[in-house]
Amino acid sequence: MEYQDNDYKYFMQDTGSLYFGARYSYQEIMQDVNANFKFKSVIEHYIAKDTDMSTTLESHLYYMTPEQFSYRTYEQLKAKVKISVLEEKKSLFGKTKTGYRTKVVHLNELAGWNLARKKKMGIVIQELIISKLALMTFSV
Repeated sequence: MEYQDNDYKYFMQDTGSLYFGARYSYQEIMQDVNANFKFKSVIEHYIAKDTDMSTTLESHLYYMTPEQFSYRTYEQLKAKVKISVLEEKKSLFGKTKTGYRTKVVHLNELAGWNLARKKKMGIVIQELIISKLALMTFSV
């Protein structure tokens, strides 16, 4: 079971974005020497105001609402979320098959869906994506 959690605990970056695996807790990010220092500062000064540090990104993003201070912080960081959505697909032989489709949505879209809709859609949070430019211009 432990190896499965570690599959979604990662940091990656490209020229425009930072990617954080959704199974990381905020505490684990703060303790990781490889995590982006400015993002750690944002967590410490803004996200921690209304979020327990033991909370995983997965849980926090899933239950986030537009009323939360952390939502407004992520909105300033131009956050996107990589999710998997449960879908029914028809095969060539007319049989219905259920599977997941992965897509990237803006945080405001995800936070705008109520909990019942998220459960009905079978949403699984995979990754937090933050704009490097937005992070660079964010004042800490």
